[in-house]
Amino acid sequence: MDDRLKEMNEKMQKAVDFLRSDLSTVRAGRANPHVLDKIRVDYYGTPTPLAQVGNITVPEPRMVQIAPWEKNLIKEIEKAIMASDIGITPSNDGAVIRLVFPELTEERRKDLVKDVKKKGEDAKVAVRNIRRDGNDAFKKLAKTEISEDEIKDLTDELQKMTDNFIKDIDTAVDEKSKDIMKV
Repeated sequence: MDDRLKEMNEKMQKAVDFLRSDLSTVRAGRANPHVLDKIRVDYYGTPTPLAQVGNITVPEPRMVQIAPWEKNLIKEIEKAIMASDIGITPSNDGAVIRLVFPELTEERRKDLVKDVKKKGEDAKVAVRNIRRDGNDAFKKLAKTEISEDEIKDLTDELQKMTDNFIKDIDTAVDEKSKDIMKV
């Protein structure tokens, strides 16, 4: 594979990987520790990922439990969770923090599916922008370095790559949408 195509492939793969990690943080009614991935706790003045200041477990299908390694972090962890956008109020017993995930309403599920589809569209736009940049770069090369036939081959290959990544994005969005709508 041409180095330029390899570079475009890597950029498109990063866009799809970002979408997948972003979708893993969308909660689908069951307790999912990944919803806490973006939360940062003030750990002695340093914003630190929640997973690095405590043990996160899922003892029940609709509960996430956080056991901080230092008991004095409980208040900081609760503050960080309250400031986040996950919409769950933490409760603690002095040793561990529990997050109970409420059942999602039909309306909330539909809103989450819309949000997932929007994230999918954003990823598709990113992939298409990479394709456009690649095509522009190939056209500039046509004036100096390579023939028209080679340009056509490169743009065809880039289009095939784009189509495959768009298909991956659609698959990821469909899987997450089904997961959210499942009661």
